[in-house]
Amino acid sequence: MSYSLKEIAKSIGMDFQGDDVEITGIHTLSEATDSQLSFFNSATYQDQLADTKAAAVLIEEKYADLLPSSTIALITDEPYLKLALASKIFTHKIETKGGHPHMGEGCDIDKRIRFGKNVTLGNNVTLLAGCYIGDDVTIGSNTLLHANVSVYHHTKIGDDCIIHSGTVIGSDGYGFAHTKEGEHIKIYQNGNVVIEDSVEIGANCTIDRAAFGSTIIRRGTKLDNLIQIAHNCVVGEHTLCAAQSGLAGSATLGRNVVIGGQTAISGHLHVGDFATIGGKSGVTKSLEGGKVYVGVPAIDRRLWLRIQAKISALGKRKK
Repeated sequence: MSYSLKEIAKSIGMDFQGDDVEITGIHTLSEATDSQLSFFNSATYQDQLADTKAAAVLIEEKYADLLPSSTIALITDEPYLKLALASKIFTHKIETKGGHPHMGEGCDIDKRIRFGKNVTLGNNVTLLAGCYIGDDVTIGSNTLLHANVSVYHHTKIGDDCIIHSGTVIGSDGYGFAHTKEGEHIKIYQNGNVVIEDSVEIGANCTIDRAAFGSTIIRRGTKLDNLIQIAHNCVVGEHTLCAAQSGLAGSATLGRNVVIGGQTAISGHLHVGDFATIGGKSGVTKSLEGGKVYVGVPAIDRRLWLRIQAKISALGKRKK
């Protein structure tokens, strides 16, 4: 699926008079290819402008000269809003028509399951009643989906995984651009979810698809019940997350991270390898690996204990 840049510009209310090119999708500045559209709306990523390979970038005029000569500048004072409008052009078409999956040997598939088109199942896959498997989904060998699991289009699930009832994989990430009048315009989530081998996901979890690229749960990770993983997150290998914890968009975890129940991690942060975060903590900045953190905001547990001791001592003082 591709569109000419002139078509896209017209669709989102922009005037483009330059040489036309075919655009196959949208991606970030650092990941876009020479057939993709990108956008720039934050000075945080200014250093990525010179190296982007994007065919064209939605950008304010004052930054346009920072783009390489091979990249077309689409000048707008609302690049993020124009991105939202453009994302709709490339969204996957949702339809009720399904198909019969390509199955390996030894699969056990309940009759009360709905498949989309072009689904591929490995060997010995077990799918219990009420599951929905969307278009272009792949599920690896020896994987078990309990009743009423929903797997949206283009999701990739590895071998030897277990996914418990009620979990939703590949639902839209929570992304909106805002007009000057305060309206919220949907950014269509055109990425996917990738779940690697030997992952177990508890009941009633939600794992959002990426806006661009992939939300990734790496091999060996175990998620408890009622966990939210937002769009474009990456959860490292062999990580453990207890119930009711949540990651905001583009948060990343290293390997063997342990997260206590009801812990929240803000977006675009990184938690290092072998870090442990106590229950009900709030992570508001990136954390080094190999340490134990607790509290809101989450800090080194040893410092937190000293602070609590001083607070306790203050409470015990005689008036």
